[in-house]
Parts: sequence; structure tokens; C-alpha cells
Amino acid sequence: MSLRELLAGDRLIVAPGVYDGLSARIAAAAGFDALYVSGGAIARSMGYPDIGLVTLSEMVKRIEEIRDVTGALPLVADADTGYGNALGVQRTVRSYARLGVAALHLEDQVAPKRCGHYANKEIVSEAEMVGKIRAAVDARGADGPLIIARTDARAVVDLDEALRRARSYAVAGADVLFVEAPQSEAEITRIARELDIPLLINMFAGGRTPQVPPERLEALGYRLMIVPSDLQRAAIHAMQEAAGELRRSGTTAAVRERLVSFAERERVVGKDETDRLQRLYLDPERIAGEEASR
Repeated sequence: MSLRELLAGDRLIVAPGVYDGLSARIAAAAGFDALYVSGGAIARSMGYPDIGLVTLSEMVKRIEEIRDVTGALPLVADADTGYGNALGVQRTVRSYARLGVAALHLEDQVAPKRCGHYANKEIVSEAEMVGKIRAAVDARGADGPLIIARTDARAVVDLDEALRRARSYAVAGADVLFVEAPQSEAEITRIARELDIPLLINMFAGGRTPQVPPERLEALGYRLMIVPSDLQRAAIHAMQEAAGELRRSGTTAAVRERLVSFAERERVVGKDETDRLQRLYLDPERIAGEEASR
């Protein structure tokens, strides 16, 4: 089912943050309806904080990697501030569209941006962001990705300003609105009550936004919940544990039960299928015989 069709329903779509082919394979195998390509997670996978250091070409390369292993599963991709002015936004949208991205979000921060849950952010003028949204809508064409407009005005000014901007961004053509970092459940409720197009919410433990159960968000009317960092944070914890044990004792025997087996690792990356394809192209008669005997 396409992301447009999913958002037209009354169900909350949960999209975990992925950042490379392996994390995307794991999340896809878990059965999610959509995946979120997190710019922050990609930055951290490169060893950087989320402060606008990742370039458009680096994002495109990761999206290609993720797209290659996820088939037609809808991807919601982070596009930061659009990687330039309104014309740069158009190039970004066209680049993402060529990769079959289902939706992308643009934010109204000053470049270089900062993680929405960091302090000391700045935002561009409303007029500049409206121009970027219009440019994005024009560039995506009739069948291109949904445009998600994100505002960081809640942290920089207040919620009233964030809501005012969100309405303006919807008029400019945004398909989905994303008010980043509401700071209470009352604010989350107010956003849902006052904005009447599909809404995205960013939900993860430890940020400025309190954790609200998915069923509550669904009842409020939110249609897309991204969880950008949880898979990566789990991986970081596991790697720290394994690296620490290996350094202390020279072996991972003490944490062996928390490592996947050799066979499971190969299953996750689809080795059985690549073996089948190798046999098909190197010895087609053999694989034809194998399939005929089933």
C-alpha cells in the first residue's frame, strides 16, 4: 500500500528510523508499513552529531542503499533544510523522487541545522520557508513524494508561532505538517486539534517531547509517527558492551548469548537469495531442475 493510501486511513503509521542497508533490512523484516530515513541517525553513523554536516550527495547515497534492500516499502526521508535555497530544494526533491522516496520533510531552521531536540536553534523567515515549500511542490510533479513541512518554531519562539507557521505551510502546498518538539501532552493535543491536515509526530525516549502511547496519538488524529533513534541507540549499546568485553578479556564469550549467530547474520542480509541468483545465472540448468523437483 502506498503512503498516500496509508495516510488516508484512520490508523497511526509507525516508521522506525533507519540509516543504512542493514538497519533497513532489520526494520523491514519486522513488518513495518513504512521506514524513516533519519538524517540524524545517518550523521551519527558517520561519527558526527546532528548539526547539518551531512551533504545531499551523502544522503542520496544512503537512500540508494536503503532503497535497494527494501523493495517498494514506503520511505519517509529527512531532507533537513533542503540543502540550499529554494532552487537547491528543487534539486533535492528531484534527487529523492528518482529514488522512489514516498515523502520527505523540510524544516524551517537556518542552515546548518541542528537536531530538533538540541538547544540554540534558529529559524528562517516564514516567507523563505513558504518559498521552499512551493518550490518543492513544483519540483515533485504530480506523482512525486509527499512534502512534509516541519517547523522548529516551538523551541525558538513558542507554540503559537509554530501553529501559525504550520497553517501557512499548509496553504503553500505541504501535504503533511510536522510541529517539532512539543513539550507536553497538552501541546500535542492542541496541535492535533488546531491543524486539520495529516500530522507527523517525532516520538522517542529522552527528547523534549513526552512519550505518548501510539493509541492515544492515533485517537488524537496523528497519522505518522517517526521513531528516529531507537534502533541505532540499541545498536550503540550492544556494540559498546561487546567492544568493552572484547577489550577486557580478549573474547566476547561473556556476551555471546546477545550476539546473533553466524547463520542468523547471513539470513538477515539475504544470503540464501543471493546464492540462488548466483546459481541461476552461473548454472541456469541446475536451478531449473531444482525448481522443477519441488
